[in-house]
Amino acid sequence: MNDVRVVVVDDQPAVRAGLVLILSGSPDVRVVGEAGDGEEAVALCRSTRPDVAVLDIRMPRLDGISATRQIVAEGLADVLVLTTFDLDEYVFGALRAGAAGFLLKDTDAAGLIDAVRTVARGDGVIAPAVTRRLISAFAATGPGPSAAHRAALAELTPRERDVLGCLGAGLTNQQIADRLEMAESTTKTHVSRILTKLGLRSRVQAAILAQELSLPAPEDPRTGR
Repeated sequence: MNDVRVVVVDDQPAVRAGLVLILSGSPDVRVVGEAGDGEEAVALCRSTRPDVAVLDIRMPRLDGISATRQIVAEGLADVLVLTTFDLDEYVFGALRAGAAGFLLKDTDAAGLIDAVRTVARGDGVIAPAVTRRLISAFAATGPGPSAAHRAALAELTPRERDVLGCLGAGLTNQQIADRLEMAESTTKTHVSRILTKLGLRSRVQAAILAQELSLPAPEDPRTGR
């Protein structure tokens, strides 16, 4: 993989400087810009077209959720949201807006760098301790699958339904590839087609939909579970 191009957005200069320092310390990550609010973030993503935008949620002028929605809708970057984590409207709003995932602000340096790399590869990432809890809670409290999503589900191939079920179980592309015995590149293609067919913006949204539909993941042939 080429260097991962990143923009860092946080309204607290000290926090932002710390994030930039951490990310710049990785040989395969290049910070191409930084901003202090959501409006600056959108403009910066339009001008630099980074691979990943690391966004705070609570910011002046335009909050992280609204900024995420614009960045994702315009296809400017994948978004990794930083949050103090609380099962509230901020976290849910970020996922509905199409964020590829979120991390706790107390994530260590290695965890942040790994998360940026993961998002750049096309995988979603959520703070590990709360992945399934968050997806399940979101599915339970959200409005539920729309009629359009239920109809679109019928357009998925059997293999795409298997992949969607794996997304709902919180598996990465490589884990899905291993379970379904196919190449990781093939998994990425299936995920992309699923998002297009279902009109979704991120794999996290696909995971939530799979939970809402109670779509099971296929058994792992290696473990039978």
